[in-house]
Amino acid sequence: MIEVNELSLVNRRDFLKQSAAVGAMAVAGETLANAAARQVFKISLAQWSLHKTLFKKELDNLDFAKTAKQQFGISAIEFVNQFFKDKAKDMNYLRELNKRAKDFGVEHRLIMCDGEGALGDPDAAKRTQAVENHYRWVEAAKFLGCKIIRVNAQSKGSYEEQQKLAADGLRRLSEFGAKHKIHVVVENHGGLSSNGQWLSGVMKMVGHPYCGTLPDFGNFRVSQTETYDRYKGVTELMPFAKAVSAKSNEFDERGEEIHTDYRKMMKIVLDAGYRGFVGIEYEGEKMSEADGIRATKKLLERVHAELSKNVK
Repeated sequence: MIEVNELSLVNRRDFLKQSAAVGAMAVAGETLANAAARQVFKISLAQWSLHKTLFKKELDNLDFAKTAKQQFGISAIEFVNQFFKDKAKDMNYLRELNKRAKDFGVEHRLIMCDGEGALGDPDAAKRTQAVENHYRWVEAAKFLGCKIIRVNAQSKGSYEEQQKLAADGLRRLSEFGAKHKIHVVVENHGGLSSNGQWLSGVMKMVGHPYCGTLPDFGNFRVSQTETYDRYKGVTELMPFAKAVSAKSNEFDERGEEIHTDYRKMMKIVLDAGYRGFVGIEYEGEKMSEADGIRATKKLLERVHAELSKNVK
């Protein structure tokens, strides 16, 4: 039989244990909350990182979400339209993409669109056709739960003429995108689009909240003889950025990308106030695609840990 004073002692011990447990949970909760608050950017996977594997038919587009999650631990993906070019209006196919993404807890972020005509074509009829060619991808993006389509800003003519023509096509497409709450973003992707001043000027001409940029760390070759400074270019494009592409090609023995100073580049990104997704886009030759993706992810995680300490 337990005496009253013994029972009180037992209850007191239980109370102290429970109090300690609650306190530990509160500290853990606070730690998790602080960790979440320090997450200054998230990592997504651009499908082009696996383009060789996809072209070889060693990976099916339908399994992209599964691969991103299971093989690389990434829960947000960016499609490339050429890997399901004839499926933009195939509702059964798009439903299957949605089902598989949901099964693996993966978020669809954007669709990179190529081969649909020049949005800055000097021929008015061809420019209109290019704008309308992108409509199906806006609609597909909406159905897939994406937020963005990435387009190109090809044109011909003088510097100023190309700005005006590209701005016209982009404005019209952005107006259509806005109806579906899908943003239209332009990547620096060769030609004058790889000139940060030119493309930022186009954004100002468009002046539409659903039009923006997707700064790529590496695509700054304007021509065979001209390369634009990548840090200057990203700085100029970040005020309009709705997505960011962490291009990688080759790494040194320390795991650093040899062409881009990721700390310097990500500081530019964060200093612009950007807090969204940064997409891994490995395009190298010396590593396998899988190893290149892992190396890029590891570098981004390391840079995140370093920079997040000083970001408010």
